[in-house]
Amino acid sequence: MAVSGQLEASVGDEQSDRPMRADARRNYGLLVDAARKVFADHGGGASMEAIAKQAGVGVGTLYRHFPKRIDIVEAVYRDEVDILVGSAERGLTELEPWAALEAWLRAYVDYGRSKRTFLNELHEAFEKNPDLKPASRDRIWAACDLVLRRAQEAGEARRDIDGADLMQLVSPMCMNSTLTAEQGDRLMAMVLDGLQPPRA
Repeated sequence: MAVSGQLEASVGDEQSDRPMRADARRNYGLLVDAARKVFADHGGGASMEAIAKQAGVGVGTLYRHFPKRIDIVEAVYRDEVDILVGSAERGLTELEPWAALEAWLRAYVDYGRSKRTFLNELHEAFEKNPDLKPASRDRIWAACDLVLRRAQEAGEARRDIDGADLMQLVSPMCMNSTLTAEQGDRLMAMVLDGLQPPRA
């Protein structure tokens, strides 16, 4: 769970002069995880009460952390970007170069697919915070470039593209609301085949 970057910010107004208590930190993480599951199961129109129930906390606790619905939407989005970027960083140390590239691309498509359930709410979050989308995109594209360059340096990926090219190729898969999991797997296999170095 990659919520640590937002924990102190959520305390903001009510506890700006002291660190978040352990129980508040735990509740924040529970609420973000619960909101992710509720949005996945019921879409962006799911109620705040449903999120609190899923987290096992009272509605008052939810509103103390997230006074407005858009606040928890933004928190879920930020957390998922953190998880995606973190997966690239872990792949650099835990996986072989090609395996890391493939794992990250599949994680990226899964990340994009998960956003379809609350796109309207996300657009509202982007309007509220205009820097959110470009800053997140830059982090994601930089993560892609990391795993791609490592595979290129190992001679396992073609060298005539960069991370921005790869994102332009794969991103439409994430935005296509009619794409099924099976189609996604087939298209990803084609992308990975095309990423192989040209044969002599």
